[in-house]
Amino acid sequence: MIQGLIGRKLGMTQVFDENGVVYPVTVVETGPCVVTQLRTIEKDGYEAVQLGFGISKRLNKPEQGHRRDSGYMSRVLREVKADSLTDHTVGEVITADAFSNGEIVDITGTSKGRGFQGGVKRHGFAGGPKTHGQSDRHRAVGSIGASATPGRVFKGMRGPGHMGHETVTIQNLEVIRVDTERNLLLIKGSVPGPRNGELLIRRAIKR
Repeated sequence: MIQGLIGRKLGMTQVFDENGVVYPVTVVETGPCVVTQLRTIEKDGYEAVQLGFGISKRLNKPEQGHRRDSGYMSRVLREVKADSLTDHTVGEVITADAFSNGEIVDITGTSKGRGFQGGVKRHGFAGGPKTHGQSDRHRAVGSIGASATPGRVFKGMRGPGHMGHETVTIQNLEVIRVDTERNLLLIKGSVPGPRNGELLIRRAIKR
């Protein structure tokens, strides 16, 4: 059994169950994914299934050669675990029916980029006083260093900087519904990233 698939976030909507309870769900186009390579202990030192998703028209010659055996010029490549490599072959197409209703999954994606942000927005700092002569300290980070000792600012100090566009994993999300005809997963709640962002959907490791 394959432990994960590559998908694409389509957006959010809501669905009702048989009792009339409404759930906010994220619609994820999951597959079809094609097996592009099998990683073995003898050759690679570990076991994994390399999957491809989407079609790209802008691949160089080495990238095309790597994908040729699968029959698809996949745009995205990711590796996932499988219970047994003997159950899979290069060129095999895996669709959303690999998951089932009610299954618990972990989803990894790239969060939305927010650009350069200050300390108040990026880290939740309170800002400076709004009175007593303070005119330009409302959203400043305040003191970030000591005096003569150590005489410098430590690495990793929180402050203004690039916010977002990081790899984020949300664990233990429930698959509300599987649409096998359109290869869609309806996943309860929100998932990382913007619309049309790439996602890796894996069976939950802490379920």
